[in-house]
Amino acid sequence: MRHLLIISFFLISIIVQAQVKNEPGKSLIIKKATHKIHIDGVLDEADWKAADVATDFFLNYPVDTARAPFQSEARLTFDDHHLYVSFVCQDDASKDIIQSLRRDFDFEGNDHIGVYLGTLNDRINGFYFQITPHGVQAEGIISGGGAGDDSYNDTWDNKWYSKVVKEGDRWTAELMIPFKSIRYKNEVSEWNITFLRNDVKRNHISSWIATPIQFIPASFAYSGQLKWRDPLPPGRGNISLIPYLAGGISQDREQSPTERASDLQVGFDAKVAVTPSLNLDLTVNPDFSQVEVDRQVINLTRFEFQFPERRQFFLENSDLFDNAGFPDARPFFSRRIGLARDTTENESIVQVPIAYGARLSGSLNEKWRVGLLHMQTREKESIGLPQQNYTVAAIQRNFWKQSNMSFIYVDKQSHKLGDISELRYPNASVLKYRKQGSDSIPFYTAYNRVVGVDVDLLSQDNKWYTSAYYTASFDDGFDRSSNQSAGFFGRFNTRNIGFFGGSSIIQKNYQAATGFVPSRGVYPGQINFFGGANYTWFPTDSKIARSGPGIEANYTNLPDGTHTDASVAFNYSIDFLNTSGLNFGWSYTYQRLTNSFNPIDDEVFTSFLEGEEYHWNNYSVVYSSDQRKAFNYFVATEFGSFYNGKSWNVLSGLNYRIQPYGSLAIQAEYNDLRLATGYGEEKFWLISPRLDVTFTDKLFLTTFIQYNELSDNVNLNARFQWRYQPASDFFVVYTENYLPEQFKSKNRSIVFKFTYWLNL
Repeated sequence: MRHLLIISFFLISIIVQAQVKNEPGKSLIIKKATHKIHIDGVLDEADWKAADVATDFFLNYPVDTARAPFQSEARLTFDDHHLYVSFVCQDDASKDIIQSLRRDFDFEGNDHIGVYLGTLNDRINGFYFQITPHGVQAEGIISGGGAGDDSYNDTWDNKWYSKVVKEGDRWTAELMIPFKSIRYKNEVSEWNITFLRNDVKRNHISSWIATPIQFIPASFAYSGQLKWRDPLPPGRGNISLIPYLAGGISQDREQSPTERASDLQVGFDAKVAVTPSLNLDLTVNPDFSQVEVDRQVINLTRFEFQFPERRQFFLENSDLFDNAGFPDARPFFSRRIGLARDTTENESIVQVPIAYGARLSGSLNEKWRVGLLHMQTREKESIGLPQQNYTVAAIQRNFWKQSNMSFIYVDKQSHKLGDISELRYPNASVLKYRKQGSDSIPFYTAYNRVVGVDVDLLSQDNKWYTSAYYTASFDDGFDRSSNQSAGFFGRFNTRNIGFFGGSSIIQKNYQAATGFVPSRGVYPGQINFFGGANYTWFPTDSKIARSGPGIEANYTNLPDGTHTDASVAFNYSIDFLNTSGLNFGWSYTYQRLTNSFNPIDDEVFTSFLEGEEYHWNNYSVVYSSDQRKAFNYFVATEFGSFYNGKSWNVLSGLNYRIQPYGSLAIQAEYNDLRLATGYGEEKFWLISPRLDVTFTDKLFLTTFIQYNELSDNVNLNARFQWRYQPASDFFVVYTENYLPEQFKSKNRSIVFKFTYWLNL
């Protein structure tokens, strides 16, 4: 552990010395409007004519050495209550690429333009608002300076207004964003700002600030400055109340007689602007029945798969909590709250009722951010889970331009456990075992606590990034030695060359019960080393936009020095100018098993045993077609050896876009797994058709079917949404599970939910 920390801080010192001064770039002056701005998509008000113009957009992709052939203009003004943004986008009569009329559209697949605002002037955190030529809105929050794809959270939702008008050679848009919808500081006189346009039909990405092709053009490292000529309106203590009414009926046909139930419940969320940059979220008896269902996966590994968080309550400023640690050792993972594994029966994930919760998050000033979360869940007797309380505290100190240090504390408490002899709560999350001679004696763990510190350093030109973390856990009943985890990571990118590397240690008694540690239960502690490199060509006068090879390697030992895992993967990728792509790959894997398991079914087939060694080679090919066409597809195949046998995997997806009213898609995965005699032989499908219909920009229907042959189940999820007012919805959600052989219903439910966003 000591050596890892020494190496971490040595690398950090290198990055400190490598800090490059990056000039802020262009600036834009914003003036207060003298007359009312009408949101009609027509920029005929005098204030628009008098506003500073952001123009002269530069291409970022497929080349970064030219100005955009179809230019864009952006203007801003404001009044006492709203920020106004307008766009003029040069265009032609060719058909726009629009996936649907659904809000929160996909970045890659839709023509659009957006504004990216760093309202704290810290080049780290901010908001973005995007609009398509058909007036479809999307918004989100930015963290980490916008340097990586995971810096943009598009599930954040808020209330704002817009209008688009299309003409022959251009389209114009007006946006009206309430100041109460965003967080800012009264004393800050400048904001970071940039504008980005994705011109999908021409495969062009352009931005107001010229950005090298290897970097994301919305990154705050390459933003300009928005200078307020007139003072910002003072932030007000705004309060938003979002009550809901939900009801539903369900049938469980696997019970005899059929078990029927009905439910009616009310609750609410509230948003309180403590300051313009600090927000308090409250929830009482929350309901998440309208949240999009998880896409099923076939997991043939020994490690837990991580699904994304989609519940609105946990999203704003989520980076304060969720980004602590590394992906293989997160001290906090919000899906641990309100969702739990039924370890008493079938290992399925079930909802756990949340009684209430509070979440304070945001910025104190340009340098300090804080996050406090407190939630209480109710007992879930059917899966042996008691009442539980969760408390998380995080504080972050920003320094230099895009760097920070943060601290986190996570506490999980289980209540009313009682005497272990009663074994009232047999869920594995609270039930542990202690060796006593040859016996394993069960006991309850009443609490789990984790403390940690993270340091993230990002050079001001985004070329260098390094990170280090240290955490320790304290678990009721566990040996408090060997209870730590630490790691470091470094990355360097130039136009053509990129490389990364790092290491992490997870000791055997490190327990993050409210976190995500995928190797937990697999390794009795681990020491991991990883690294990789890539080279990219950007040919000219070619049908290829970019291509190049990449290599990654991974090496894992146990704390006693036993070598357990190693892998090397090589790939060569090609991105074509017509948006299609091709990738070839090869990988080598070595494993010395630390636990016995069988990837198909360890209760039916012979298991691979602890201590056994395996190694195999795999080959892969992936092709995706021109995504601009109404009909597009991808196909991927991977084949080779697998433990003591062979495997073949085919994954494909077909999509037909009925523009702009929706799409019909189907994704299919086929696995042919043939292990040695007695170890199992299985062929299985995962088929997922999806119908997405947007009748208007307020009426949506999504129907999602998932057939999983491995789990012998067909799941149907249909969700109807009527957005009758901004951020206010009526949902109808129907779910049913079937046995695939006779298509016999196992269980079904229908839920109605009404929400209303009320500004007090």
